[in-house]
Amino acid sequence: MRFIKCKFSIVALLLFLLFSPENCFSDQNDIYIAKISGSINPGVVDYITAGIQKASEHNVSCIIIELDTPGGLAESMRKIVIAILGSKVPVVIYVSPGGARAASAGVMITMAAHIAAMAPGTNIGAAHPVGAGGKEIGETMSEKVINDMVAHAKSVAEKRGRNAVWVEKAIRESVSVTETEALKENVIDIIATDLDDLINKINGRKIENKWILKLDNANKIILKENLRTKILKTISDPNIAYILMMIGLAGLYFELSQPGSIFPGVIGGISLILAFFAFQTLPVNYAGFLLIILAVILFIMEMKIISYGLLSIAGIASLMLGSVMLFDGGVPGTGLSWTVVVPTVVLISAFFVTVAGIVFRSQFSKPRTGEKGLIREIGVAKTDIKPEGKVFVHGELWNAISKDTIEQGAKVQVVKVVGLVLEVKIFRKV
Repeated sequence: MRFIKCKFSIVALLLFLLFSPENCFSDQNDIYIAKISGSINPGVVDYITAGIQKASEHNVSCIIIELDTPGGLAESMRKIVIAILGSKVPVVIYVSPGGARAASAGVMITMAAHIAAMAPGTNIGAAHPVGAGGKEIGETMSEKVINDMVAHAKSVAEKRGRNAVWVEKAIRESVSVTETEALKENVIDIIATDLDDLINKINGRKIENKWILKLDNANKIILKENLRTKILKTISDPNIAYILMMIGLAGLYFELSQPGSIFPGVIGGISLILAFFAFQTLPVNYAGFLLIILAVILFIMEMKIISYGLLSIAGIASLMLGSVMLFDGGVPGTGLSWTVVVPTVVLISAFFVTVAGIVFRSQFSKPRTGEKGLIREIGVAKTDIKPEGKVFVHGELWNAISKDTIEQGAKVQVVKVVGLVLEVKIFRKV
């Protein structure tokens, strides 16, 4: 009896080990494939974390992330690294296609992968942090930032059994290497010519004594971005955020200058809210933002003050300087493109100046309607005016009075409007 119980226990233990969740994946043998192309920003974080979570929920064989990035926001990078380290399925980072790179934040993301691979003709490295405009950070702050990044990167590299010394050099000295050098330096695990070659090379690979990849006849499933992720990625682009802010300011400016328009104000308000949301995820230089606000104030003043265009010139200069300074260009992928800045500044400045000119002329031009619109208008006496009579002015017949006697048919000019009676005088050409 004891022998039978012992035998049953051994069989149960073997079945448990054989079908343990750590050693098997879904019956469908799926591979999820995600693609990162461009800067690392909150939109990318949302896409990757959602993909890893979905992969874990469906217990797929692995998730492969094709990576091509110049770097991006440190906070976004850390969130992706945390998601990879906490993944319940193997994560493979594949720097591809040929010509792609994993620079700056891309280095740390690659280091965090269970398997790191690169395609021929790619490179990895240059992770040294920089400040506004690509300049070096102040000495004290630089030391703190670099030491923090080095500690984080070395910790991740050591966890994955990769070259922590090289990672430190990539951060401190901006070292960058090709795929062959990276493989030699134990920065990556595999060089693969394409996705199929990568899958073939990692098939059967044992990972951290927890997984054995069984990828024979695996189904490749491309992870698509949902609407929320697409919107987040789009407005996280500094050029889009900048354009949204300009549209917002222009809309509110028009609403203030022409009260009751409603539509421009609504569009402007929505655009500004989206822009400010994007600014929370971007390295905004608030000196540049204040210069843009100053430009709007100067354009508003142009509507109220006779400056002969000086305020408009100052506004255009302030708008251009503010646009150039708006984002700290030291973070890869967060600088404004000149092809966006110049046309936008020209169009927005022209819009502001045109609206200011229309408002200014409407305030200081002669009224054309109402009682004030009748002053100095020319008409014809329809009867003798001694001192009362009738005159024809502005297409209408009016009762009129005059201090002088005016004969019928004479041209008259309106001097004053009293109720529904016009005070006129004889019109004489100067």
